[in-house]
Amino acid sequence: MNFPFYIARRYLFSKKSTHAINVISAISVIGVAVATMALVVTLSVFNGFHDLVASFFTSFDPQLKIVPTEGKTVAADDPILTEIRQLPEVEVATECVEDQALAIYHGRQAMVMVKGVDDNFDQLTHINEILVGDGEFCLHAADLNYGILGIRLAEQLATGYTYKEPLKIYAPRREGQLDITNPDGAFEEDELYSPGVLFNVKQSKYDQNYILTSIGFARRIFNQQGMLSTLELRLKAGSDFDAVKKEIKRRCGTRFTVKDRYEQQDDTFKIMKIEKLIAYIFLTFILMVACFNIIGSLSMLIIDKKDDVVTLRNLGASDKQIVRIFLFEGRMISAIGAVIGIIIGLLLCWAQQQFGLVALGSSSGSFIISAYPVSVHPEDIVLIFITVLVVGFLAVWYPVRYFAKKLI
Repeated sequence: MNFPFYIARRYLFSKKSTHAINVISAISVIGVAVATMALVVTLSVFNGFHDLVASFFTSFDPQLKIVPTEGKTVAADDPILTEIRQLPEVEVATECVEDQALAIYHGRQAMVMVKGVDDNFDQLTHINEILVGDGEFCLHAADLNYGILGIRLAEQLATGYTYKEPLKIYAPRREGQLDITNPDGAFEEDELYSPGVLFNVKQSKYDQNYILTSIGFARRIFNQQGMLSTLELRLKAGSDFDAVKKEIKRRCGTRFTVKDRYEQQDDTFKIMKIEKLIAYIFLTFILMVACFNIIGSLSMLIIDKKDDVVTLRNLGASDKQIVRIFLFEGRMISAIGAVIGIIIGLLLCWAQQQFGLVALGSSSGSFIISAYPVSVHPEDIVLIFITVLVVGFLAVWYPVRYFAKKLI
């Protein structure tokens, strides 16, 4: 057995001549444990919100989206896109045309994002799971084009679940010059009718801005015949997602950009990652403060064991080995605090998952979920454990060497 480690273990668990040293050592362990527990719980809550937001996006966003690198649109019969549609792993491919327009209903107006999609959009995404109302998913029938609004946009325009009169859509003409004496001639105008449903993604980006309609309507009003803004894909069950994405990116080269669900919402998830990083750094500073308690405990221990050090020297222990004894003492306090903190943190996360101990608010229906979401990621636990050990080591290394040289 490692000699310094053996002596350090005996010192840690043995009764000291001064009872205050035991108390300070216990306080040091508790301080490290509390800081570690806070790291586990806080990072798990951030993970919970991350997973919650991701679950909402999957109801509207496709598995893979291909967009042109330059410009807004590209020819729908582009050879590269045709090759990608024919890949054996691709189960559903949907053409989309998306652009901004003005929506007017009963004198109320709003700038909206009109997204025209193929009829198989309900096979591409889980759109049916987020529809509310008495109707069903339908984009057109005969000469009528239907528009499915986001629930917040419907509130803004006061359409209700079923708008009885057509919704006016205006888009600027893309050809010719604007005649200021005839502003009506500067816009394409068309009408959308209600299919009796709205969609509720529970994300304002969609619910407050988007209208789903047929791709034919979008191409006509935006003057994009034969063009598409994006090609959206769903892969067959059992396909190797990463391998297929890599192959599609290889085929696309620099002409197109391939995005998965997380990359489609890159801004949102980047902000959440930054918030999580800031919380981690802030709590690590608190952990450093907690580790300073270890310095006081070790300083008193060095004084208490001064006679023992003389005996160890007489038995042949070197100064380096004696210093390592107290370094091991500090590391053991950090490690024990880390283990206890992680266990308590995991128990609190489990209790929050099972019983929702900490609620988001007292008003029923004010939030999407009733309690803070929690998701424990193993890599976070490993990171926290390593962080505690590294901070604990750095916090005691110089003070132990300094006090050992002065007092021993």
